[in-house]
Amino acid sequence: MKSMKSMLSILATVLCTSLLSPLAHALPFTYTFDLLPPGGVVSGTPGQLVGWGYSLANTDTVNWFVPTQLSAASLALGSPDAGYFDFPILAPGVAVSVAFNPVAGQGLFGLQLHPGVLPGQSESGQFTLAGEWWSGDPLGGGVLLQPGNSALAPFMVQVTGGATPEPATLALLLSGLVWLVVRPPLMPLRRRTLAAAAVR
Repeated sequence: MKSMKSMLSILATVLCTSLLSPLAHALPFTYTFDLLPPGGVVSGTPGQLVGWGYSLANTDTVNWFVPTQLSAASLALGSPDAGYFDFPILAPGVAVSVAFNPVAGQGLFGLQLHPGVLPGQSESGQFTLAGEWWSGDPLGGGVLLQPGNSALAPFMVQVTGGATPEPATLALLLSGLVWLVVRPPLMPLRRRTLAAAAVR
């Protein structure tokens, strides 16, 4: 009887272990998504191109992560450009960091600040990254397992001042012309000298 209880106990343990394995596999897969520079704060002068790089890491040890969609909160200070992100496919345990480099066309996201924005203006929001989990390399026979949870990364863009703005040239020219028209006439130097001599 005692050995029967031991056998049942062992059988129950094996059964529970086999049932729990698929549940452990079904837990959400994990990855990290961060902005470069750290903190996501970029700054630039009116009319300048600014942007963000990214740091992305697949922290799962078995499955592949494939980014599929990138979006950003509306950006009123400039014209957004989402063409920099290369949607890297990440094998288990792989991380990649790419700084914003507009010349090489690398990074996460670009923003061409409008020429009319004012120093001191700022805007904040967040980038949202979505992706999928695959059992192996999606380009090499991997099977789609499930969509991944979206990751959020907050950002801020600040407009800084350039050189001290100079008064408009046209306004200065017009004020000078008006002064020349309405000023009292000036006596030539010779006439003023003669007039002063006559008074003596």
